[in-house]
This record gives sequence, C-alpha cells and structure tokens, in this order.
Amino acid sequence: MANKGKKLQEAVKLVEASKLYSAKEAVELAKKTSTVNFDATVEVAFRLGIDTRKNDQQIRGAVVLPNGTGKTQRVLVFAKGEKLKEAEAAGADYVGDTEYINKIQQGWFDFDVIVATPDMMGEVGKIGRVLGPKGLMPNPKTGTVTFDVTKAIEEIKAGKVEYRADKAGIIHAPIGKVSFEDDKLVENFLAVFEVVQKAKPAASKGVYMKSVNITTTMGPAVKVDAQSIK
Repeated sequence: MANKGKKLQEAVKLVEASKLYSAKEAVELAKKTSTVNFDATVEVAFRLGIDTRKNDQQIRGAVVLPNGTGKTQRVLVFAKGEKLKEAEAAGADYVGDTEYINKIQQGWFDFDVIVATPDMMGEVGKIGRVLGPKGLMPNPKTGTVTFDVTKAIEEIKAGKVEYRADKAGIIHAPIGKVSFEDDKLVENFLAVFEVVQKAKPAASKGVYMKSVNITTTMGPAVKVDAQSIK
C-alpha cells in the first residue's frame, strides 16, 4: 500500500491544483496520472448549483457515448410474449419474467443494466427495494422502461451511460478507459457535458456548473475550464 500512496503523491504533483485545464489537457493529464496497473476507467464529475431536495431541480438521464465505455454491459430484460423474442434477437444477455425476479430475490446480480417493458413494472416493483439502492431500477427517464426493447438494448450495448445528480448535486459518469485515444475520450466527455448543460433546471439560480473534474480510478482530479467549452 505504501508504494501505491507514493505513486499517487507523485501523480498529484503533476496536477496544478488551482489551474483550470482545457478538456484535451485534462484528458491527457488524467491518463498520465493514472496510478493503477490495470486499464482504469476515466470519469467526469460535475458539481452543480442545484437543490436536489426540490423535485424541479433533480437531474437524471442517459447519453450514448460516441466511442462507447470500453466495457460490455450485460443486459437483463423483463418482458412478455413477443417482446421476449425481440429482446433475444437484439442481443440481450438474459430475457425472462418472474424466474429472474425470483433469482434476484435470492441474491443473483450477474448483470449490469435492466430493461423492462411497461407491463412488467408491476412485477419489477416488487424487487424495487433491492434494485433501488444499487441503481438498477429501470426508469422511463433513462430509456430503460420501454416497449422498444431493441432500441434500448442496442443503445446500452453501444455505450449508453446513465447519470444522476446525488444529494450534493454531483453527477459522476464514466467516459471511457485510459487505453482510449485522447480525442475519443474528449468526444465522450463533450457528449456528457452537453447533456448535463442542457439539463439545467429552470428553477436553478446562480452558477449552474460550479466545477468539472476528470479523474481516473484512484487517480487525482484534474479541473476542467467549463467556460472554455463552446
């Protein structure tokens, strides 16, 4: 552990704490300061001037990253009848109804995202207490409660990421891996930046985008100059 701590200290020295970097510079620096010996995830964090206790200032949605996430998502689809066949044809990893609900109740979580048709939400709601805390509950706002299961599965497999402001008004979203080319990470970053920018609630007063940071798994945060992004 001491070695890891030393690596991080060295990495931190490369980042000027008070400097705001361009998106390209921030991506380059985040990659350079990745201290782990695996292909770390690159993540963006937005600190927003919103009050998430108010319903009209909650932000939640999803965006398909132009260059994917670098991770293959395992998709579980809850559906009935013809929609089961459609989900299988679209490449879902698991397709079913009550048998998977029972499996989840018994502690099975061998998947990353759930898609459910609206007519299955009554059943899925029964395991809401288990799915909710893990961020796995399907939601119409993120396109995971839909009869268009083909589109939902294709988008998830192409690199769709969900984002949601936490209680402190912070949104975390992955934008790829350290192994990605810089320009691909920048493109992914800009895609997320744009949707978060557009999601500004009308009721939000004062500075909306308070800070933007790009980090890697266990790496230091690099501040991005949000004003420089047009």
